[in-house]
Amino acid sequence: MKSLSLIFLVLIGFNLFVWYYVLTGEQDDLDIYFLDVGQGDSELVILPGDVRVLIDGGPDKSVLFELSQILPKTDRYIDLVVMTHAQLDHFGGLYDVVDRYKVGAFISTGREGESEAWKEFEELLQEKKIPVILLGAGDGIRYKDSNFIVLSPDQALLNNQEINESSLVVELFSEGAKSLFTGDVGFETENFLADTYDIDTDILKVPHHGSRFSSGLNFLMEATPAVSIIEVGKNSFGHPTEAALSRLRSAGSSIYRTDEDGTVHLEINDGVVLISTD
Repeated sequence: MKSLSLIFLVLIGFNLFVWYYVLTGEQDDLDIYFLDVGQGDSELVILPGDVRVLIDGGPDKSVLFELSQILPKTDRYIDLVVMTHAQLDHFGGLYDVVDRYKVGAFISTGREGESEAWKEFEELLQEKKIPVILLGAGDGIRYKDSNFIVLSPDQALLNNQEINESSLVVELFSEGAKSLFTGDVGFETENFLADTYDIDTDILKVPHHGSRFSSGLNFLMEATPAVSIIEVGKNSFGHPTEAALSRLRSAGSSIYRTDEDGTVHLEINDGVVLISTD
């Protein structure tokens, strides 16, 4: 049962979104963009005060186009780039982001990838002299009234044989709403989260693109997300699977997916959430 009551308003079409600003004036809100980068993950979080946090970068330079539609053309600065885990569909586009934008710091769990693309990305971070910060369960980042808390991985999950289970899982409290970013975790990490924390959330970045091995019922019954966003593109894995979709529906969640809805934008102010899609 949620202790916080949110109002969700779906804005159909771009014109309504524009008129919202014309009529009310721009506010210092929390903006979360679930970017349409194909079969991969990338979320841009803009905290009140214009602090920009990019979580993952999708598989390729598609993320650059998405960012260009949101951020000012003359302001190429991102405060934090966060990588949940070193798989190409999550970090591939970060090479282009780091090459194109000035980045304040890079955050990861410290678990490295094994591909040649990962080695090239590490070299670019060093070349650009971007500070690298390693975070794990219990760490946090605070800016004014916005608070990121790292829930996972702990040391055991960080060393898990399955790299997906070692994904950085981050909870954000801001503007009267709670959002959960889950990388590619599966049942094992989901059960750890459900057993260890109060994961009741308002907004869920669905784990692992809606894989049948994630979005477990135990996890969802504890999380009870009002809105769930699946970041997915054309793929050969069957993502999102009907099994995951069915469990999300059983949890009573409204489901958005980037392969059908395009980039999903949540604008949040004092517990009111406006949702718009491409």
